[in-house]
Amino acid sequence: MVVGSIARDTWVKGDRDLDVFMLFSPDLPRETLEKEGLALARSIARQFTDTLFEKYAEHPYINATIDSIDVDLVPCYNVKSAAHIQSAVDRTPFHTRYITEKINGLTDDVLLLKRFAKAGGIYGSDQMTEGFSGYLCELLVLHYGGFTQLLEAASGWGPHQKIDIERHGAKEFSEPLVVIDPVDPRRNVAAAVSIDRMAEFVELARGYREAPSEAFFELPVVTPVSKDELAAILASRGTSLYAVTFATPPFIDEIVVPQLRRSTGAVSDLLTRNGFVVHHAHYQMGKERCMLLFELLTDELPPIRRHEGPPVWNRTNAEKFREKYRDATLPGPFVENGRYVMEVPREFRFAADLLSSKELLNVGVGRHVRASFEKDWCVLEGADCWDEAFAGFIAGFFSRCSPLVRIKRGSAGRK
Repeated sequence: MVVGSIARDTWVKGDRDLDVFMLFSPDLPRETLEKEGLALARSIARQFTDTLFEKYAEHPYINATIDSIDVDLVPCYNVKSAAHIQSAVDRTPFHTRYITEKINGLTDDVLLLKRFAKAGGIYGSDQMTEGFSGYLCELLVLHYGGFTQLLEAASGWGPHQKIDIERHGAKEFSEPLVVIDPVDPRRNVAAAVSIDRMAEFVELARGYREAPSEAFFELPVVTPVSKDELAAILASRGTSLYAVTFATPPFIDEIVVPQLRRSTGAVSDLLTRNGFVVHHAHYQMGKERCMLLFELLTDELPPIRRHEGPPVWNRTNAEKFREKYRDATLPGPFVENGRYVMEVPREFRFAADLLSSKELLNVGVGRHVRASFEKDWCVLEGADCWDEAFAGFIAGFFSRCSPLVRIKRGSAGRK
């Protein structure tokens, strides 16, 4: 069964992906489904191409490139209803059937919304984007009855907006946007949408309604930054830039990207705890390497730091603290606001030393990121952070703005 936008006639020009599901009897054991499904998918793909990979979502499937088209061959169970699914992918054929039956004359509105979301940089439920999936776009158009009606409604959205087309929701959700799946009352179709992507959609809806323009449907063009341009940016900002790069873990984006997000936060916290103020941090997954990028307000600190001890009236701990530092050459222990305070030597004066140390292995980075770290990682500084493979990412790092601001700036620049 062909599923997705191709099957529903909501395919957007430029997309080059095809989803083919292979429906097996629900009586088949899970292990047999995976084994026979993969074997069948692999044999089909090999009739057309040698470029194929085994990937893993809830269970394995085959991804192949055929005539420049990205094809997923996915085994699933042919269950009677979404209430009887045995794996997450079993739900997808029901999505296709539902939209196909209900779309009735709203195809163009769906295409407008998808293009609108793509141009705004908020299309895609992948971990990097955290935005609007194609199925979500279709449901929003169905619910509101058209593209224009949706934008009118979205202009007034706020956090925890809830939409239940079939009025059958069987669970409470905490995500910013809740759209109950018409074929599964216990699933939020909009679970991937972050609060930022939702806010950006609201902003775009308001901006378009105030001043409709084709600019809202023009795909953003990313201009990569050169090494010299990066050096000039850093000189003008007076900040310090550091990149931590390492081999990309051999797993799909949906597994690696959340670990990159977690790792970026963990390393930012490590820098902050050691006195290095992080102004901005982000991450990027490349085919061969990943990059964690940090802009610091300072990357060099004095050789001493302040170390707070226990309150004096916490007798046992206070006495231990006082005795520990009794013979220290630095000032202290002294009493300040009722507790002991001591000046101690700083372990890491330079951010580069901290980022190059084994401390990175002691913070809460993702499991697969840690495995890459344990093999090796590289710390780059200043304009040396530039890498051709990450030139677009670095450019975006220093030119971030909301989608509506970007569109208005582009429109002003063309006048």
